[in-house]
Amino acid sequence: MVKPPLSMKPTGWFQVAWSDEIGVGDVVKMKYFDQEMVGWRAESGQLTVMNAYCEHLGAHLGYGGKVVGEVLQCPFHGWQWSSEGRNVCIPYQDRPNRGRRIRTYPVAERNDSVYIWHDVDRREPFFDPPDVFAAFRDDSSADGYHPQQRLYRAGLELHPQYVLENGVDFAHFKFVHNTPIVPVFTRHDFGGLVSFVDFTITFEGDDGQKIEDVNSGVEAINGGLGIAVTKSWGMIDNRTISAVTPVDEFTSDVRFMVYIGRMPGKDPDRAQRKAAEFGREVIRQFEQDIEIWQHQRYSDPPALATDEYAGFTAIRKWAKQFYPEAFATQEGLRQ
Repeated sequence: MVKPPLSMKPTGWFQVAWSDEIGVGDVVKMKYFDQEMVGWRAESGQLTVMNAYCEHLGAHLGYGGKVVGEVLQCPFHGWQWSSEGRNVCIPYQDRPNRGRRIRTYPVAERNDSVYIWHDVDRREPFFDPPDVFAAFRDDSSADGYHPQQRLYRAGLELHPQYVLENGVDFAHFKFVHNTPIVPVFTRHDFGGLVSFVDFTITFEGDDGQKIEDVNSGVEAINGGLGIAVTKSWGMIDNRTISAVTPVDEFTSDVRFMVYIGRMPGKDPDRAQRKAAEFGREVIRQFEQDIEIWQHQRYSDPPALATDEYAGFTAIRKWAKQFYPEAFATQEGLRQ
């Protein structure tokens, strides 16, 4: 990959695991934003994600570290660390080391996913990660959908913004997915930290259709650069979550989740099979996009067609606020 002229350390919520991958008592190794990390779940069920190295002599807590009640114990000398990253016990001394602390990350669990808040300046979260059901304010819940289907691709040479920009790219459907779909965008709202893109679906060659007569479409909500959730209505009732998390200066992990809506009154076994089939097709189309993204060069400025200009310009301007250089500029203006 040609390294994009974009920081691989943006601010926001990013997925680092699925909740069922970190059970009570588990210590899981992970690497994101060029940092070795561990995720661990205390006896109470509380989940912590922190940097991986013990502040004592630098042992990696993911190799032999052990959950003891509500703390994580280092495998080297038994030092114990709390969910706040504080040393709470040195087993051969009567008091802990209060001056050292392991960096921890704000954690949110929703939609069976584990998100951490990343910010190079270590500020507290200033927006919430979107929920694939609650965010659309339609009283939906996971009960109305078949179990989540997943895709995980690790260490791909792509940037989160490539995936984000797909949300305004109406022209790729015909050429990447070989579909007769023609998206007509009905809403671009990039006024806040969370952005919204809605479009209706028309079909190529049906010149008699009017936009107000179309009953298929997609609503998308972007929670920063790391998480996008969609609600598709009309042809197939489904919800999706795409989550792209930088690993280092060149690669990202990609996770994609699909929920297919239940249809009351249908034969349960057949409905489950059809849901699995529909879910696989949604995932297959996302994989087609991945094949493009992982070999893409970030074009800046892009050579846009007239109809593409508004969407791509708006989303790129919106995305800038999540990069460290934007915060540095804002701070400089305040001084």
